[in-house]
Amino acid sequence: MALTPDELLADLTRLGILHHTTHHEALFTVEQSKAFYDKMPGGQTKNLFIKDKKGRHFLVSMEHDAAVDLKTIHTRLGGQGRVSFGNAGDMLAYLGVTPGSVTLFGIINDHTNQVTVFLDEGLLAHDKINAHPLTNEATTNIATTEMLRFLEAHGHKARILPRLEPTSEA
Repeated sequence: MALTPDELLADLTRLGILHHTTHHEALFTVEQSKAFYDKMPGGQTKNLFIKDKKGRHFLVSMEHDAAVDLKTIHTRLGGQGRVSFGNAGDMLAYLGVTPGSVTLFGIINDHTNQVTVFLDEGLLAHDKINAHPLTNEATTNIATTEMLRFLEAHGHKARILPRLEPTSEA
């Protein structure tokens, strides 16, 4: 059974991770999120839940303005075969979230380590990271080092991707 946002925040507190959560209207895209960036300093995330042809699942988190080409990102993931978006059923089963709410915090629900986490160097350059706390109706801000500690506390050591360059629209 997937944890609730309140249970996630309680887990952060249990781990001694300082966090601040801002509630807002549901945000489904990076474009919708841009209106809140000034209110939430730190690395703004864009997250992809993808899978390869062997059925392996990956959570790729990067800066909101990073350019991603689904046809070539597999080459940046260390030799994984071509990838496609993961389906909503697997997203719910492994991360406990629905489309529009994909987040690094979803790893708390991956009890059997079915998802490999990749973090973009550009995102890691920020002192703090903003991510949805299992719902796209809020954003939680924590120190980047604490996000790494959170992932490890839940059995996931993030793999680092070379920085994905911003899109020309950013």
